[in-house]
Amino acid sequence: VFPSLAQAQASVANEVYQELGQPSVFLFCPTEYCSSLCSPSPSQSCYLLTIGQELLPGIGVIWTGPKVVSQELSAMQLEEVEGVLRRRPVIWDNLYANDYDCRRVFLGPYMGRAPGLMSRLHGLLLNPNCELQANFIPIHTLGSWFRSELRSCAHSDHAGMETVTALEDSQGSEEGSYSPQDALELALHDWVAEINRQALEPGR
Repeated sequence: VFPSLAQAQASVANEVYQELGQPSVFLFCPTEYCSSLCSPSPSQSCYLLTIGQELLPGIGVIWTGPKVVSQELSAMQLEEVEGVLRRRPVIWDNLYANDYDCRRVFLGPYMGRAPGLMSRLHGLLLNPNCELQANFIPIHTLGSWFRSELRSCAHSDHAGMETVTALEDSQGSEEGSYSPQDALELALHDWVAEINRQALEPGR
């Protein structure tokens, strides 16, 4: 029925999206969801070019970066993907994922993501460690990164200043750009406090 896999996928996704009344959040994960899966590259992939052309503009497209588990993400990489998909990608960040290797637990801070990425994203999802308690530092430091990105956006666009001010009032103002080490120390401080709080609960 369809001349290519990409056209088949886009057609089905578009039909489901429309049948559901075009919801505000509707995500599509392409077969080529990172640069290493693209042939020869994201900007020259016939598959991604077709997805970008055929998929309705309200549908978000998931992307993991250069690799399935990307150690770094840059604005230049995301700009290339945005060009071929004709929309900003939704990053599915596998930095902390360990479902593929149960011996791996990543307790470090959110890092390797260049400043200014937020303006190139439609959204960001964090794929966590399978062990619930191991995700305190990942999620806490992601929050620090996010607030830093909000402040950066606010400096270039004052429209977001009220949101930034509200966040800083509730979380405390942090000077300068995002520092993984500073974010880690803040997360560890709060994690110890949370552990101590739980230790005092009856039955613990």
